[in-house]
Amino acid sequence: MNNSEKISAHYHHGSLLSAIQVGLEKLGTRPENASVEDLGPVDEFHIGGRIASAHFLDQLEISPTQNVLDVGCGLGGSARFAAKKYGAKITGIDLTPEYVEAGKVLCDWVGLSDRIALRCGNAQALPFENTSFDTAFMMHVGMNIEDKAALFAEVSRVLKPGGKLGIYDIMKTNDDDLVYPVPWATTSATSWLAEPQAYRSALETNGLQIVNEEDRRDFAIAFFQKMKAASDAADGPPPLGLHVLMQQSAAQKIPNMVANLQAGRISPVEMIVTKPR
Repeated sequence: MNNSEKISAHYHHGSLLSAIQVGLEKLGTRPENASVEDLGPVDEFHIGGRIASAHFLDQLEISPTQNVLDVGCGLGGSARFAAKKYGAKITGIDLTPEYVEAGKVLCDWVGLSDRIALRCGNAQALPFENTSFDTAFMMHVGMNIEDKAALFAEVSRVLKPGGKLGIYDIMKTNDDDLVYPVPWATTSATSWLAEPQAYRSALETNGLQIVNEEDRRDFAIAFFQKMKAASDAADGPPPLGLHVLMQQSAAQKIPNMVANLQAGRISPVEMIVTKPR
C-alpha cells in the first residue's frame, strides 16, 4: 500500500454508519430526527470537538455567500457545523471512502445535503479549478501529510486572492519521541508531525501570510480532564463519542495523546492565514 492507502486503512471502521445510528437510538433519537447538535460528539474528530470548531471557524469570518473548502473533512462534521452556523456552501474532501459515504448520509439526516458536497480525494492533488474557493480550513489533517509545502501549494492554488485559510493541527513541540498509537496513527510510519516553524515556512513558500497563531495546549488538557471526569461519573463513555470512530483502540489512543500533550511533545495549534490579493 502507498501512504494514502495506509492512512485510509487506518481510519476505516467497517460499520461506521450503523454504529452511529445505534448510538443515536440509545440517546432516544431516530436518524431522520437527528440534528447537527445531536451528531456533535461523534462528528468532530479533533481535540476540543464542537467547542474548538466554533473558536477556530469564527476567526475565518465565513459568510452565506462564500464557497468553503474543508480539507480532510472526515465525516463532514465540521462542514455541517459551518454550513448551519454560517450559511455557506461547503465542499469537503477526504481520503477515506467510508467516512465520505457515511458523511453524505449524515448530511441527509440533518437536511444539509443541498449546502454540502463531500467527495473522496487527496489534499495534495485537489480536483478543483484554480481560485474556486473563498475560504478553506483543515482540522487535524497535516499530521497525516508528509509534504506540507505541496499541501499548501494546492490549497493556495484553489483559494481566491484575498481568501483565508484556517489550520487547526496537532504540531510537534519538542524533540521527544511520541507514545503510539494515537488517534491519527498507529505507529510513526504514517505520522508526519511538524513544528509550527515548518508550517510557517511551507506557508510562506507558497505566498501565504499568517495573521494569527494560537497554541491551544492548555485548552486541550482541560478538555480531556473534563471528558475523563464525565466518563468516570457516568461509569463509562456516552453512547456517541470519538470512541465510536476508534472502537476498542480508543482505550489506548486517547490516553497516549493526553500523555503526549502533558509531556509537552505535542500541542494543537491554530493558524489563520491569508492569500494576498
